[in-house]
Amino acid sequence: MRTAYSVETVRAAERELMARLPEGALMQRAAAGLAAACADLLGRVYGRRVVLLVGSGDNGGDALYAGARLARRGAGVTAVLLAPGRTHPGGLAALLRAGGTSASPDAAEPLLRRADLVVDGIVGIGGKGGLRPEAARLAGLADASRAAVVAVDLPSGVEADTGEVLGAAVRADLTVTFGTHKPGLLVDPARGYAGSVRLVDIGLDLPDPADLEALQHADVAVRLPFPGAESDKYRRGVVGIAAGSARYPGAAVLAVAGALRGGAGAVRYVGPAADAVIARFPETLVSDAGPSKAGRVQAWVVGPGAGDDASAVAEVLDADVPVLVDADGLRLADRGTVRARTAPTLMTPHAGEAAALLGVAREAVEEARLASVRELAGLYGATVLLKGATTLVAGPTGGAVRVNATGTAWLATAGSGDVLSGLAGSLLAAGLSALDAGSVAAYLHGLAGRFAADGAPAGAHDVAAAVPDAWRDTLD
Repeated sequence: MRTAYSVETVRAAERELMARLPEGALMQRAAAGLAAACADLLGRVYGRRVVLLVGSGDNGGDALYAGARLARRGAGVTAVLLAPGRTHPGGLAALLRAGGTSASPDAAEPLLRRADLVVDGIVGIGGKGGLRPEAARLAGLADASRAAVVAVDLPSGVEADTGEVLGAAVRADLTVTFGTHKPGLLVDPARGYAGSVRLVDIGLDLPDPADLEALQHADVAVRLPFPGAESDKYRRGVVGIAAGSARYPGAAVLAVAGALRGGAGAVRYVGPAADAVIARFPETLVSDAGPSKAGRVQAWVVGPGAGDDASAVAEVLDADVPVLVDADGLRLADRGTVRARTAPTLMTPHAGEAAALLGVAREAVEEARLASVRELAGLYGATVLLKGATTLVAGPTGGAVRVNATGTAWLATAGSGDVLSGLAGSLLAAGLSALDAGSVAAYLHGLAGRFAADGAPAGAHDVAAAVPDAWRDTLD
């Protein structure tokens, strides 16, 4: 599992480690890893032109020591010093001894125009509030250059703990981060500035749990439900789907499609789209009664394409089983009722729906996704899956937030979220916790989107059909 920790936690671990190491040893570890990553990116180091953008902190020191290593291998290295009086003295001395040079920001433009590689050491993980004008100008010049850009620890201008981007920021092709990932490297919008991320182990002893977790194949594989020799369709779990309307029958069909591929043994459907559902999936158990009279289920999904059917939402929320609330259900669900539930609740809004629930503009959610998902989970006392390019899943009582980035932009298509709801609801019925059901479903859904699209447009039904391939891929 990939984990990320807050700046405060990282700083504490660094202080503890530095107390046990010779002075400067930790920075040398970081610089060695940074230099190796830069060399790999360059391919050939000798004769290449490298420009270091150096701020006043240890982040700039890491860049200078790494630049010294590249200079000793024959690269032409120039450090642009944003704060000459506060530049890391040991790092600058090492660079100059290795044959590197320094320059003022006024000379940066021609240097960056000719560079093969730019190393961003302007601001470290302690930077907050956006870049100052001179640093912002250099970030823009680096972005406009033809050079590859490597960020030291995280791109300058992004907020390490929140993933927010407050103004100009460096756009990196590669970020070399030390000890652990930082939340801003995994959460949008900052994640979009990081490029590829390479983690360098510098020996930090970090606590458990982390602030953020990102499941990987092995983590998903051990959470997937599998039938045993004694299993029947009821022991495997039954998921109820209360979705669709005369106007949106397809939402019901797609939610059922996702549910049938999520590990539960049977799917019950309740709603006005029964004919469309049974025509496409004859294995579905349909009912023309309300949710409370449909028969026993181990979890419910309510809301996709439901229109204004508040009675179905109320009936489902009254059930003493895990419930997933999506789409119209989010609008119709009473906050007090959700908070009063004793069984788990999983809410799956996109940014616009989350904004409506929080009473803020959509842009406010998109700019502060991590804070928004935590706030919404606390407000409703529910697990919240915030959909987006990176999906976030937060529990109602704090703890680590799960982040998922397996998806593709092709998943931004009508009905994709209905498939995700059915899939996650089926995993709830199969016995997964709300946090695991949401994060495993997001992971599989993202992979299925990639497999279905394969570089070309795909519909939501294609995504549902690719879920078994995604499931098998995590096991392989």
